Amino acid sequence: MRKRSRRWSAPRAILAAAIATSLAVSGCSMEGAKAQNTVGPDAVVRVNSTEPQSGLVTTDTNEKGGGQVLEMLFDGLYEYTADGKPEPANAESVETTDNQNFLVKLKKDWKFTDGTPVKASNYVRAWNFGAAGKNLQKQQDFFAAIDGFDEVKSTDSPVSEMRGLKVIDDYTFSIRLSAPNIDFKLGLGYMVFSPLPDVFFTEGKEKFGQNPVGNGPYKLKQWRHNVQLDVVRNEDYKGPKPKNGGITFIMYETYDAAYTDVLSGNLDLQDELPDSALRSFRKVFGDRAIIRPTAQTQSFVIPQFLDHFGPDEEGRLRRQAISMSIDRPQIIEKVFQGMRNASVDFTAKAVPGWRDDIPGNETLKYNPDKARERWAQANAIRPWSGAFTIAYNSDGGHKTWIDATTNQVKNTLGIEAAGKPYATFKQIRDELTKKTLTSAGRNGWQGDYPTQLNFLVPNYVTGGGSNDGDYTNPQFDALIEEAERTLDPARSTDLVNKSQEILLRDLPIVPMWDYLQAAVVGEGVTGQLTWNGRPDYPNITKE
Repeated sequence: MRKRSRRWSAPRAILAAAIATSLAVSGCSMEGAKAQNTVGPDAVVRVNSTEPQSGLVTTDTNEKGGGQVLEMLFDGLYEYTADGKPEPANAESVETTDNQNFLVKLKKDWKFTDGTPVKASNYVRAWNFGAAGKNLQKQQDFFAAIDGFDEVKSTDSPVSEMRGLKVIDDYTFSIRLSAPNIDFKLGLGYMVFSPLPDVFFTEGKEKFGQNPVGNGPYKLKQWRHNVQLDVVRNEDYKGPKPKNGGITFIMYETYDAAYTDVLSGNLDLQDELPDSALRSFRKVFGDRAIIRPTAQTQSFVIPQFLDHFGPDEEGRLRRQAISMSIDRPQIIEKVFQGMRNASVDFTAKAVPGWRDDIPGNETLKYNPDKARERWAQANAIRPWSGAFTIAYNSDGGHKTWIDATTNQVKNTLGIEAAGKPYATFKQIRDELTKKTLTSAGRNGWQGDYPTQLNFLVPNYVTGGGSNDGDYTNPQFDALIEEAERTLDPARSTDLVNKSQEILLRDLPIVPMWDYLQAAVVGEGVTGQLTWNGRPDYPNITKE
């Protein structure tokens, strides 16, 4: 996701495998859709995607399906290049001398797609809305560094505005953090820090989320839920204009159905390939095959609210035993044809600061004898009962590796273990959000901006917006806080990796691998992946 940060699912869909029939039922045909999909600078590019979990609101979206659309509809102070470098977007300047106090000046000619100007108040109101606990926004924790967040974060707080944000004039505002934060400025390109138009605050998030008004390179044309979502070029956009006329995000039932459509010319780009294609896609597509190391991870969470897996010694031993039962390199070779890197930490190899020698990472390495030993130690505390299952979305191509993983756990530990299929990733996300999931659950992370802290803070800090397993550890929190406050990047990296030693012991999730991302484009289509595995949508062309 330019990062999304967010939980991500490999793109999936809800068009039937016989997609032409599905479209015919909904009132159009594949031939009709294809006829509109012209070539040249106004071409509409068709890509695979997934139904967003909820309405399209920047502060309330933490998964890939919604995030990839919002990043096309909204721009903030910065945007990220394909290599993850921040460049000014709506910002004329963001000045700071101490990483705690910032003065922001906006470009004065930017507008939302309803014609209203983008002003300082649109940023301050949007950020206050996202931070206020009463608004129940999934991305609330991204505002935690701002002075006054602690007073607004509670759901019953009467305070709804952070004192660290001040509008100075129409195009200038100031930010004061509660302490220096080495990541804050870099993160200002993430979509959660985008402005929201005045209409958002009059319509409310539910209505606005179905037809959002943004300030980005595209604007929403239509959203046919569970079928497709169309965005078209925003001709009034003040940044670099897209090289195509729009993007159609199509929700496929399986990766295989999408792959068939790329082969037949009915899809222009697929950014996640079925396992069955990994052995041959380079030969089939030639120079239209794309491979890039990306800042994405795959894992599964064993929530600490599950019986036998609490934050106590029993739960810690069982998570370690399960992790050490898994032969990651074998699964990578057999299922993914080597197109993954076995996890040795909680970030990704493509992220600056990554190390492969963090003390304690033996908990992520296959060791069946140690696994059985730690399972026996847990049984001595309290005997095991039941079966171990991992929820996964069957529309995302995860069955094969989940089955391989649970078979290894079953064979190593001598317990019942199996995958637990759900139709969509949204269903798993909903149950994790409500803390009603009764099994482990597949999850992952796609970087929002290229730092290790972006992988750790939302997922493992106490109360983090994507802390799926309700993990809390004061020692970890303290090290992360120190890593954020230091002005020395090398010192910050050292503290981050020190904090990971705690995660490697507690295993709030079970990391599996990061990505060598594979994608393909259709005949005559030119496109690339960005640093975090997202297609570089505005620069896709069709000739």
